[in-house]
Amino acid sequence: MIAVSDGVRDALRAGEGVVALETSVIAQGLPAPTNAEAATALDRAVRDAGAVPAWVAVDAGAVRVGLEDATLERLAASGDSVKVARRDVPLAVASGVLGGTTVSATIWAAAAVGIAVSATGGIGGVHPGSDDVSADLLELSRTPGMLVCSGPKSIVDPVATVERLEELGVAVVGYGVRRLPFFVAREAPVELEHVVGRPEEAAAALRAARRAGTPSTIVLCNPVPAEEALDPHVVAEAAQRAFARASAEGVRGKDLTPFLLSALADETDGRTLAANLGLLVSNASLAGRIAVELSELDRRG
Repeated sequence: MIAVSDGVRDALRAGEGVVALETSVIAQGLPAPTNAEAATALDRAVRDAGAVPAWVAVDAGAVRVGLEDATLERLAASGDSVKVARRDVPLAVASGVLGGTTVSATIWAAAAVGIAVSATGGIGGVHPGSDDVSADLLELSRTPGMLVCSGPKSIVDPVATVERLEELGVAVVGYGVRRLPFFVAREAPVELEHVVGRPEEAAAALRAARRAGTPSTIVLCNPVPAEEALDPHVVAEAAQRAFARASAEGVRGKDLTPFLLSALADETDGRTLAANLGLLVSNASLAGRIAVELSELDRRG
């Protein structure tokens, strides 16, 4: 059911750094043509860091780890692709659809084939004032590895999300910051207990987790580049308006997050879209450097 590309398989066998990348951001998270630009930029960022990108998607009856350019182009161009979380994998595979994988499906597939480092933009979480909780959180609690992100998406409750992650046994670590990065905002009012400042420190923590056999993902939170960050108050007000629009239109379930992110971009005149692209590239680059450092640590024993 899981098909690994020759390039990714060869890199894993050679002990090279490999980074798993989710495709829901390309298929459902970003509008065209920004999504295609993002795919190219993320791929380049991982390679420039010395690692091998392993895009994850569902296509033609299999979970694909490592995609051809043509498949990425189809994901970016096709409005018919579906959003695939971990729970959706069996049905998506059985039906033969083209699907973009979320964080939960991506880290699951990555761990299954031996990829320890993944990258995304922001994780899902606990939506404010509701019982809606992203499937990302449970999968993070039961899948080993490291996920480089910019914290929870700005449409969730950051305090409740971190509390839930702590309850699930997931370590949330700041990259060079003591406060939780909040997607397109540099920080939320949440103090972080653990901080690392260099890729090699992150790689050492990941290696220690692997050796200890801890079952959960380390969530490494890398803040959005300062030049692209939005004011947290501006983001909060825009998010409230986005939620109001979603409620008025009856949007819920798997459609809610893409709708809210699109509405957030509308409410900020496209500034969140530019910030999203910037943080995606920054996270992919950092993940690539961590993957390379991890491969060096493994070679040295």
